[in-house]
Amino acid sequence: MSELAIFGGPKAVTYVGTDKNDGSDMFKWPIITKEDEDAVLEVLRRGGMSGTDVTKEFEKEYCAWSGSKYALGTCNGTAALLAAMYGAGVGRGDEVICPSITYWASCTSALTLGATVVFADIDPVTLCLDPKKLEAKITNKTKAIMVVHYLSYPADMDEIMAIAKKHNVKVIEDVSHAQGGLYKGRKLGTIGDVAAASLMAGKSFAIGEAGILQTDNREIYERAIAFGTYERFTADATETEYLKPLVGLPLGGHKHRMHQLSSACGRVQLKYYDERCAEIRKAMNYFWDQLEGVPGIRAHRVDEKTGSNMAGWYAAHGLYIPEELEGLSVTRFCEALRAEGAPIGPGCNLALHTHGVYNTADVYNDGKPTRIAFADKDVREMDKDLEVSENIGKRVYNIPWFKKFDKEVIDQYVNAFKKVCANYKELLADDPGDPEKLGGYHFFNHSKKSK
Repeated sequence: MSELAIFGGPKAVTYVGTDKNDGSDMFKWPIITKEDEDAVLEVLRRGGMSGTDVTKEFEKEYCAWSGSKYALGTCNGTAALLAAMYGAGVGRGDEVICPSITYWASCTSALTLGATVVFADIDPVTLCLDPKKLEAKITNKTKAIMVVHYLSYPADMDEIMAIAKKHNVKVIEDVSHAQGGLYKGRKLGTIGDVAAASLMAGKSFAIGEAGILQTDNREIYERAIAFGTYERFTADATETEYLKPLVGLPLGGHKHRMHQLSSACGRVQLKYYDERCAEIRKAMNYFWDQLEGVPGIRAHRVDEKTGSNMAGWYAAHGLYIPEELEGLSVTRFCEALRAEGAPIGPGCNLALHTHGVYNTADVYNDGKPTRIAFADKDVREMDKDLEVSENIGKRVYNIPWFKKFDKEVIDQYVNAFKKVCANYKELLADDPGDPEKLGGYHFFNHSKKSK
């Protein structure tokens, strides 16, 4: 009988977790304690859910932790990204460059502002925006570059910032996958002109359905407030001269205020976040260290000796090298791992430029596709050189997201990967191959457990 569980052999992974939310489970997240509960109940019982007092305290603490001068809590990460774009001056007819491989919220809100999205390709190893492909995408209409630290991997900020400075273009960091991560010793979110992040319940920094914007630029900060936080857009709090005559009403007609049950939880989570992320990194690095040199798989991780790190390893993935396993599809590879008790799936986010929203959708009844409604050219023609983005799904797969360093349990998953890679020849005969597309535009299902 084969050793592979898919053919009747014993499973490599026998770990069974617990439903207790006490930090003992390998995959349970976020860790919610009585301290979190008490903070939330205090707001709930006094009816302070729609206030701003707790949120302002959270913002101050977030600034002290991150190193930014200003922070603005929002109702979700999408709202924070929209506010960041507006804060950076993105408007009708402008172009925003964004990697095609990311969650849709990184750039879809640009359409709300009348801007168009120009997609750039990713690096096949980092899975982040490829600086070598970036400069060719810049035109006289480019207002901002959206940099996504995808799957917790820090993008190459030195190269990107140099290009942006050369062309006088703003840089927005989407830190939704990498809150608290480092790039060469600098905290992500503090390198570009402005940053935004989701803090929803599935993220590594999870405080509820919430988002946050951070910047050192007072004008960007005040524009973000003016756009969608009306009760804080007041004469005594506004220094930007052209905004002063407009105080009182939200310029964008949006209400982006953070719910204070989230900000109350956020204040507690922030106290323990770095410590918990350090535990995650210890576990994830141990996992990949044990798999070093195994044919067919590579770690998707940054070299921490450079002063960079993977933050909380949100949505952790691995790189797949089918050539080293005689062309075995990542689909079949993951099927065999699931049989071993490791719930692994192929792919990542699908390339956004292939979706109808960026090709044919007339969202606001402008009489033409919204993406080019106010553009001076058909930017869809610029999507033809995104080969890595279009094919990356066949070369990546998700891996377990360990929250605790438990060698015995992690070794079970390590052995599952080693077992499948060592016996890959048995999987070739019944390999159905990969479908044309792997992953999804939403992709990350935060309602599922990791085990």
